[in-house]
Amino acid sequence: MNRLMIKAGIIGGAGYTAGELIRILISHPKVELVFVNSTSNAGNKLTDVHSGLLGETDMNFTDQLPYEKIDVLYFCTAHGDTKKFLEANRIPDNLRIIDLSTDYRHKAEGNMFVYGLPELNKDAIRKATYIANPGCFATAIQLGLLPLAKNGLLNYEIHINAITGSTGAGVKPSSTSHFSWRENNISVYKAFEHQHLQEITESLLQLQGDFKKDINFIPVRGNFTRGIFVTTYLNLDKTIEETETMYQEFYKGSPFVVISDKNIDLKQVVNTNKCIIHLEKHGNKLLILSCIDNLVKGASGQAVHNMNLMFGLDEKEGLRLKANAF
Repeated sequence: MNRLMIKAGIIGGAGYTAGELIRILISHPKVELVFVNSTSNAGNKLTDVHSGLLGETDMNFTDQLPYEKIDVLYFCTAHGDTKKFLEANRIPDNLRIIDLSTDYRHKAEGNMFVYGLPELNKDAIRKATYIANPGCFATAIQLGLLPLAKNGLLNYEIHINAITGSTGAGVKPSSTSHFSWRENNISVYKAFEHQHLQEITESLLQLQGDFKKDINFIPVRGNFTRGIFVTTYLNLDKTIEETETMYQEFYKGSPFVVISDKNIDLKQVVNTNKCIIHLEKHGNKLLILSCIDNLVKGASGQAVHNMNLMFGLDEKEGLRLKANAF
């Protein structure tokens, strides 16, 4: 489907992912943002909450849901709320939905949502009505591992350390996201038990059906605001040249994944929809570095990428964003 302008609405407009989504959509050449729903902010200007949009839009939040005026509806709601909303409300059958919560990411009987990782499910996304946007950690980790799964090479334990910015914890302050606690501090949380492990495992099994190895994932809270930097290592009996060729081949049709032959920095991806990957061999171990912006490639930018695919647009439309690096 390709049309002049796609009309979009957002439910749950006050959080960080909603702010990024609004920023991208109001600059998207093929999109008209029709409404941003937030019951707690109805009537207030978007810029009262998202001050970075000052001078970009004069829209107000609304408590209305004019489905008949839109083609695609984004959910930037708290985890669990999308499912509750869809169970309680009648949504037009032809309205496309992109959910940024965890509610429909996992395979389950009756789940009509397509898992929206374009590098894995591009053809299915193009045909989908409902998309479950992947998690931020899950995106960065999967993109580092998918080429190996495709070639049946995940045959040893996988070790992952990933550090994330404070925006991954959401807008509402907590004891672990408050500036005075987070600044000059690093801490581990949900070691070996993070909720994104399930979607990561399901994606790896999609490509390597006999995958049964442990994924030892240590998530780390970083003392910065945006971005995820993942360090993964595992045993691999391939040369670095063979491995790099494998990754280049797997991602040759993926415009937002870049394989770098040089060591990488988080600033190269902040504010962009890119995932940059760097590979090194150390003896029989493969080191995989992958980094993304958790709010863009890990959330709102990926959601827009999914929309572009659903509506037959160029994948990079509205997502040609400059990195925060100088």
